[in-house]
Amino acid sequence: MEGQALLQQEAHLVDNDCHSLEQWQGPQLAPVGAMASVEPLTALSRWYLYAIHGYFCEVMFTAAWEFVVNFNWKFPGVTSVWALFIYGTSILIVERMYLRLRARCPLLVRCLIYTLWTYLWEFTTGFILRQFNACPWDYSQFDFDFMGLITLEYAVPWFCGALIMEQFIIRNTLRLRFDKDAEPGEPGGPLALANGHIKTD
Repeated sequence: MEGQALLQQEAHLVDNDCHSLEQWQGPQLAPVGAMASVEPLTALSRWYLYAIHGYFCEVMFTAAWEFVVNFNWKFPGVTSVWALFIYGTSILIVERMYLRLRARCPLLVRCLIYTLWTYLWEFTTGFILRQFNACPWDYSQFDFDFMGLITLEYAVPWFCGALIMEQFIIRNTLRLRFDKDAEPGEPGGPLALANGHIKTD
């Protein structure tokens, strides 16, 4: 119930921003009752989007790292299916942190908290997976690693990733809405949101 209340608060803030934008642009027509069936994404839907985002970023980061270190023009990006669960769950928890901390802490402090959480989550999941010989990463070759599960060399990338995650991924995902009565591909007015359309401020 508390999580739903936080989502409703986020939706209210976004709706206020959209109302201000309408006043600046002038009135826009929308079908009667177009917004009646619009509702936020479920936690499972958001988890899915976060999981896919994390999986994609992992592949892109490892490809970029391979190019920087070995100048490999093949850009081989690698990851594990475990990354879907790890990133999806972690970002969903960071979303909860964001909703609680945004009015209490400045942005850089929040990103520091997210970074510390990322290290804790990476170590915890890596330690558990290692018990089954299933941990897909090993930082033993880094100078400032701890048990091969985390390393300080990634502190800056994790911090930058946390900044991008909050400002672009989480905030925009919380703006997504489903219209359960819309037909797939059905054209609508400016405020008639079909499934998967983004409600922007």
